[in-house]
Amino acid sequence: MKINKIQATSRISTKIKETFYTFEYTEERLLEDGDDAERERADLWETCHKEVDKQVEDVISLVYKK
Repeated sequence: MKINKIQATSRISTKIKETFYTFEYTEERLLEDGDDAERERADLWETCHKEVDKQVEDVISLVYKK
């Protein structure tokens, strides 16, 4: 079976001070002939996790800035 499209979603829910937040990021990638699907999948997961981590960091920064 040839893989030509991959998608990943990273999501986390956390409590910051007294408020619960949910952060989520989804990305889809089209693969071309010759692409290493496993390498692309690992890179996609890393990208999605980093984006969710950044979202959490941004909100923490805003909440504790006040």
